Amino acid sequence: MPFAQPKFLMALSLAATTAVLSGCNSYKPAPQAFNQATIQPYSLDSGDRLRITVFDQPSMTNTYTIDQAGYIAFPLVGQVPARGRTLQQLSGQIAQKLRQGYLRDPDVTIDVDRYRSIFVMGEVGQSGQYAYVPGMTVQNAVAVAGGFTSRANQGAVDVTRKINGQVITGRVNISSAIIAGDTIYVRERLF
Repeated sequence: MPFAQPKFLMALSLAATTAVLSGCNSYKPAPQAFNQATIQPYSLDSGDRLRITVFDQPSMTNTYTIDQAGYIAFPLVGQVPARGRTLQQLSGQIAQKLRQGYLRDPDVTIDVDRYRSIFVMGEVGQSGQYAYVPGMTVQNAVAVAGGFTSRANQGAVDVTRKINGQVITGRVNISSAIIAGDTIYVRERLF
């Protein structure tokens, strides 16, 4: 009977090791489309505030915010879908609607006045919602959120982003670029 206890302890430790190692495999590196999203033209979504200028039409030139449904309310033409479009696509769409009986040859330009926020959570000084700045990296976002805590895994973080209407999470290093709307989660290190 004295040999039964060590075998049981060995089986228990093997099961625990397997459980820990299988937990390490639950996250996979970011897919190719995940990284390519950072070099694509900026795609508009809810929360973006746009500065729309219609040349020689000061009453239409203003700032407009994309609502939760993904639309902007524009004078004369009403609701214009903006979610998923680039700035050029949206300006062309507004110009086309204005040509339909309102203006002869409208010249519409759009700039992003304020990007939608990013969210930083986990092992950082101050989790929360922060303003996005073009060219931002994970490290910049963590710095804005008060830096890493002493327990933080500083090698890689999980980033969740919406790509073509699909929410994807991937593990990236801290020098990776982020885009507006990303959620960054800094995990706790194991040792």
